[in-house]
Formats: sequence, C-alpha cells, structure tokens
Amino acid sequence: MPGSWSVAGSGDRLVMVEGAAFLVSAPSGDVDPRRAEGFFFRETRFLSRWELTVNGRTPEALAVSSPDPYRATLVSQVAPPGGRGDSTLLVLRHRYVGRGLREDLVVRNLTDEASYCAVEIAYDADFGELFAVRSGHGLPEGPAGTEVRDGLLVFSRRHGAHRRELRIALSHPVTLDGNLARAEVVIPPRGEWSCCQEMVCAFDDVAVEPRWPAGQPVARSKPAERMAAWRRSVPVVDTDHPGLREVVAGSAEDLGALRIFDPEHPHRTVVAAGAPWSMRLFGRDSLFTSWMALLADPDLALGTLQTLARFQGEEVDEVSEEEPGRILHELRPGDDATLALGTRPSYGAADTTPLFVMLLGELRRWGLAREAVDELVPHADRAIEWIEGWGDRDGDGYVECRRASDRGRRNLGWRDTDDAVRFADGRLPEGPIALAEVQGYVYGAYLARAFFAAEAGDQALSARLRQRAADLKAAFNRDFWMDDVGAIAMGLDRDKKPIDGIGSSMGHCLWTGILDADKADAVARRLLSPELFSGWGVRTLATSMAGYNPLGFHTGSVWPHDNAIVAAGLMRYGFVREAQRVVMGMIDAAVSRGGRLPELFSGLERIELPVVASYPTSCSPQAWAAASPLLMLRTLLRLDPWVPRGKVWLHPALPEQIGRLRVGRIPLAGARVTVTVEGDRVELEGLPEGLQLVDAPRHPLTGL
Repeated sequence: MPGSWSVAGSGDRLVMVEGAAFLVSAPSGDVDPRRAEGFFFRETRFLSRWELTVNGRTPEALAVSSPDPYRATLVSQVAPPGGRGDSTLLVLRHRYVGRGLREDLVVRNLTDEASYCAVEIAYDADFGELFAVRSGHGLPEGPAGTEVRDGLLVFSRRHGAHRRELRIALSHPVTLDGNLARAEVVIPPRGEWSCCQEMVCAFDDVAVEPRWPAGQPVARSKPAERMAAWRRSVPVVDTDHPGLREVVAGSAEDLGALRIFDPEHPHRTVVAAGAPWSMRLFGRDSLFTSWMALLADPDLALGTLQTLARFQGEEVDEVSEEEPGRILHELRPGDDATLALGTRPSYGAADTTPLFVMLLGELRRWGLAREAVDELVPHADRAIEWIEGWGDRDGDGYVECRRASDRGRRNLGWRDTDDAVRFADGRLPEGPIALAEVQGYVYGAYLARAFFAAEAGDQALSARLRQRAADLKAAFNRDFWMDDVGAIAMGLDRDKKPIDGIGSSMGHCLWTGILDADKADAVARRLLSPELFSGWGVRTLATSMAGYNPLGFHTGSVWPHDNAIVAAGLMRYGFVREAQRVVMGMIDAAVSRGGRLPELFSGLERIELPVVASYPTSCSPQAWAAASPLLMLRTLLRLDPWVPRGKVWLHPALPEQIGRLRVGRIPLAGARVTVTVEGDRVELEGLPEGLQLVDAPRHPLTGL
C-alpha cells in the first residue's frame, strides 16, 4: 500500500506530491497536454507537456516504483525495430518533486554492440490555473512565451500584474529548437547515457530554490526525514483481519504524505485537503482530519488550530467573507515566490468556527500541549462571539449559512454544492439556511468552552455556556425533529420551515450529542435503512428523495469521512451493531480499492455493483478520507480519554469479523499506550500514572 499513488478513477496515471508541488503523469512518465496532467506548483500548471521519444518511438511502460510520495522510478522499454523480438534499450526515469522538479533520465544499452540513440524531449507550459486544468475550461489562450536564455529553456506568461516562468536546465549538451530538446548519442555496449533535467519555477523573476537541485546527490532530505519520523510514530495495528491492517497502514501513510509545513512556523504541521487537486489548507477539511487522526498524531490537531487561529477573522470584508472571530474556509497561495502557506484566505463557511472550538476541547481531553492549548482559548472566545453574533444575525439561537454576495456558496457546510440541501420533493430552499449538523457543532463548541471555564474556576461562564448548550438542544429537538417521518430535517429555511430532505447529516447530530435519546433509535434505523445504506456506506441523500443521484457529488454519493462520523455517532448512542456495519462496509470498500478510501464514491447498491465506483474527479489520497479509518478504529475500541479528569474510557466492541486486535503507539498524555483485544480479554499497556481506566463506554450525552 505505501508508495502506491494514482488518481482516483484513472488507474493509468501516477501522482507525486511534496508540499505545494505535485506531478500527474502517465506511468511511462509522459505528460499529455490534452489531459489533466502536468507539474503543478502553488496551484499553477507550470509544465503541461513532457514527452520523451527514443529513436522516434515512445517508450512502453513496464513498471513504476514509488517508495515515497515525492520520488519515483519509472521503467520502460524502447520497442525494437521491425523484425527483432526483444527490446535492446531500457529507459529509467528517476524523478523527484519538491518546490520544483528533477528527473535523472537514463537510457541503457542491453546489447554487446554500440547503439545509436536519438533522444527527443518535448516540453510545454500553459500556466493554467488548477481548477481550469481540472475542468478543461478557462485555460490561457495562445502559447506561452518561449526562449533560450543562458543555456536554459524558459517558458513564461503574465498573470495579471505578475509574471511566471518555468526554467528548464539539462545536464547533457542538447540542441534546443523551440520547445524541443534533442540529443544524438552512441551508447557503448552494456553502457548507458544519462541526462539530468531540472525544472525551476519563478515568480516575477525570483526563482524558487528547488528541493532537489541538479548536480547534487539525492541524499536524505527533509521530506524523507519527516516521512521516516512519521512512520516511526504512527500506531501499529496487528489483527487477524488483514483488510483492517492494510487500510489503517495505508491511512497513516497517506496522512503523512499530505502534511504541509509553514516555513514561517516550521514546527506547526497542517494537512492539505487532497492530491492532486486540493494541495492547500482548507479549514473544514483540516479540522475534521486532525480530529479523526488524534489516534495517530495529536500534534496535527495542535498545528491546525494554531494555524487557523493565526488567520482568524479580524475585520468585515464582503469579498472574502471575513468577519471578526470567524475561522477561514480555505487559504490559497499568492502570486509571489515565497513558500508561505498562503496569503489569500476566504471565510465562506458556517461550520469551521464551531468545529475549531470543538477540536480545541477534544485536544484538551487527550492531555497534550497544555500551555499551547491554553494560548488558544482566547481564540475560542472570539469564535464563540462570532457564533452568537455574526453567525446568528437574526438572534434565533441558530447559526445560519448566509453568503455575503451572489459570488458565495449557498450552502456553507461540508456539503457545499448548491443542490446538496433540498426538500423531499426536490425543491431548493431559500436562504439563509440553518443546517442541522452545524447546530450540533455549535452545541459541542459551547460544551467544550464550558469545560475550559470550569477548569479555570470560572463557574459563572461555565454555567452560562452550559445553559446556552441546553437551550440550543431543546430548541433543536423541537424545530428540527420531524416526528411524522422519524428523522432530523436537513435544516431550516429562510422562513424557519424544516427542510424535509433525508440524508447522512443526521449522523453528525448523533456524533455531537445534540439529539435527545428518545429520538436516536428512529435515526439509527433510518441511517441503516435500504434508502440510505448502500451496503458500502450511508448515502448523502436517501434514494426516496427527489433529486437523488448515486453519482451526485452530495446528492446520493457515499463519503468515507461522513460515514466515519456516522459510525462514531451511532456508537456514542449505543447502537453497536449499526456502527459496526458502517465501519465494516467502509473497510470492505477500501479493500476493494487496494486499501485506500477515495474522497467519495457512488451510492449504487453493493448487490447491484460489487465494486466501488469512485467519483471521476475525486482526490486520492484525500485527507479526511485517509483519516477516516483512524476514527473508525477508535470507534471500535470505544476509546475516550479525558486526561484532565484523570480518566480513560476503554470498552472495545469489535465486530465478529475481527477476533484479535492490537494497536500500539497510541499517543496519550505524553506517553504511548498499547491496546490489546482478544475475545473478552482487554489490556491497556503504558497508561501514565494518575489516570484511571474505566471499563465502560463514556456516557453518550453528557460526556461525564
């Protein structure tokens, strides 16, 4: 599983990733300008064509080795001339991605006779924006500027007031003709010819120093050291269920590959949303991902919170939708040569702000980085102020999705496409919309901040926030519950009318505990009913709803992260078998795809289609899909630490398919613990002093 990289839905492509740089190519190494391929840096396609021929022939791909996400060796052969049976020329392309691109090209003569070779490499650069490349629309018109400058092949294009360049250097003497590099060589018997190609990106004539400069040996690099350290620290799973072991190992590997580091704060780790199309910071994705990955690396949650706090809203800006206290939706890179995370935040999300406070509270439960967490509490206070003010402008107690202009999205939750939230008859509601799951996150945020207040001895603030949570819960169960159908409304429309569409968002309300216990049984049965559960997972929209589409992005598809949260919610309310069914469906889906869960896949029935059909342009690997197995593993263990209270709840509930499970190196309160489950035997090794092990599931509603 580790090192196997491909674009979902396109098994004939290879993806390499490092930070803000990634390369999508054919297995041979070529980049086809007619496809969504190329070398991308800071959301710009710097290289749109890269085609190699030897003696006029395109090498045939034989194998790809990618031991790390940022390096690969591509092996191909040159088809023999007519009349010959075996190839006599082997092509090796040793490739490295990181703030630029390097390839060490080797052509090897396999015979006892000298071989003439004409090597030609065609390049091109269109400097297309990432989403234009992905969609195929809005690409720059006309060819980029091309020139030979100081022995370099240089492509350039202006982008507004800025200029971008791709500078290509080749170590072997070549003839440069337009966008074509040509070398004629005679390779001695059993010998080889090599040429290093270095591609450097430049913004306004300022070059970005590449990670792998030409002429220097490829030694242990910072990316390699980071990956090695990550692999040494993530949990180790030993189980008699090979699928679970494979899926969790692949999950950890993908998360390690998607981490990005801010040069201004190199100790802070965040995670990009997904490769290849979302290699940047998204607030919602990072918050969900780092929550689910607490079982592997709480530092990821801390880095996410610190970074989001750094960009927390200060002013009112209707273009970016910034508001005081609001947590950003996404951070896009600027038009310069700096390597900062980004300079163009946008804030169009209703859920990131309460999720920020929830995650801060959960990190406190794990007992790590107490001082760093304390420093973030003022940011939680500002987030609460946004929730109670800007987020709830009509003062009804609910946070609404309210866009600043017609440029913004109608739906500001995780299902953010315009058609994702709808009435049962297919009508789209008028906004502003109060989404059901967002109210659950707000409920969780109030309780999290109340705990911080109680811990600090501020009983008045703690009581006020607990009362806010209680009032919200009572109102939610009154206004969102549809007793006639036994389900939670997707939201409330502009007129406070329940949006009676049925979907997976009900599971998020179980996860946060906002639903009254007497309603949970009906929700659990609905989530696992044939109209919602496909056999692989819970659909975003029920088959009984008008507008259901098993291939729709948010209107009938299945999302792994959504299902991980649904399973956690079911387990929280004591619906063990239902939670196990969702988890095992997801594990089966991952196994059917070589151990990796895609960002989303179709909602077609498993009995109708016994393989997972992924969404054509979904990311893979994708952060919250990669983190989902970790949350599902925690759900099966029923592991809930509350270190400040001196307790750790552990009461595993393994499905019958898993007879034995051992999870080692779980980070907890600065230590590493190991959980072993075999039949009725449960052991916890390495529990830090002062913590009491509670052999029971944590109370589902109060958390006490």
